[in-house]
Amino acid sequence: MSLALPSEALEVPPYERRPAIEIRGLRKRYGDLEAVKGIDLEVPAGQLFGFLGPNGAGKSTTIKILCTLVRPTSGEALVSGFNVVEDRTEVRRHIGLVFQEPTLDEYLTAEQNLRFHAEIYGMARSTVEARLDSVLAMVGLADRRKDRVSTFSGGLKRRLEIGRGLLHSPRVLFLDEPTIGLDPQSRVTLWKYVDQLRLQEEITVFLTTHYMDEAERCDRIAIIDRGQIVVEGSPAGLKAGVGQDRIHLRTGNDREAADTLTNRLGVKAIVTSEGVDVFTDDGEAFVPRIFEVGLSVRSVTVTKPTLDDVFLAYTGNRIDDAAGSGASFPPGPWSRKRS
Repeated sequence: MSLALPSEALEVPPYERRPAIEIRGLRKRYGDLEAVKGIDLEVPAGQLFGFLGPNGAGKSTTIKILCTLVRPTSGEALVSGFNVVEDRTEVRRHIGLVFQEPTLDEYLTAEQNLRFHAEIYGMARSTVEARLDSVLAMVGLADRRKDRVSTFSGGLKRRLEIGRGLLHSPRVLFLDEPTIGLDPQSRVTLWKYVDQLRLQEEITVFLTTHYMDEAERCDRIAIIDRGQIVVEGSPAGLKAGVGQDRIHLRTGNDREAADTLTNRLGVKAIVTSEGVDVFTDDGEAFVPRIFEVGLSVRSVTVTKPTLDDVFLAYTGNRIDDAAGSGASFPPGPWSRKRS
């Protein structure tokens, strides 16, 4: 004889039976400007997911929508199974957020900042002490808990902000350009702690960045440009999809050189702010052909595909160029796909 459990006992919390993030047809318009243009995205629970794109691409607008700070114009977005418009309170209970700009109270100590956060989230007082001790230890600030935040370096402040975002045990942690303004050593240290936190907390991390090395750390990334996701996949899969070596040239006339390479050698040549990029299967073997067509070459380098090459292949720009004038060359023959 078996004993049937009540149906409610068999129910699985929404964040355990659904992807951490689901986005369908999401759009956001500010007057005549459409910042987000109908994106679709799904992030499985437990992943480190990267949103890669230049400034102004729509990354921050999307993350603000997911964190219930901005209402979408149309479309739907769910975080941990909860609708960001209809279930704002539940979404906020299940997320942590580290903004681009510092939001700590520098006149308070590290511990006081965390206690204030616990009050805002209505954490039970019986759980606060243990959780506060645990979080400070996780981010390596247990010995600085009584120090004012005004005495912290930029890297320490970021670590405290991440700890604050984890205090209420969220299912999804949003990191919006978390290392902007940090020196290289602080960036390395910060990522060491993020990696440790992922293992300890078993959470999903949604990262927005324009740094290629940070995107390389992700399980999967989506490249966003001008409000649209142009490609999504694992870093290794996306680089393999480009599949060609990059030859970077500096010449006496880059535009003329690109036209010559395209018309006479039949290769894809793109002019960038730093010279001419040519994509071919075997870069070393192709280099002698460049000199055979009579170009005035000042320098030439050959590299294997990188995420920067993936961005260029799908958008027609390098990520730094895309953040500047907005000028673009037609993208290559790639369409959005999953790797």
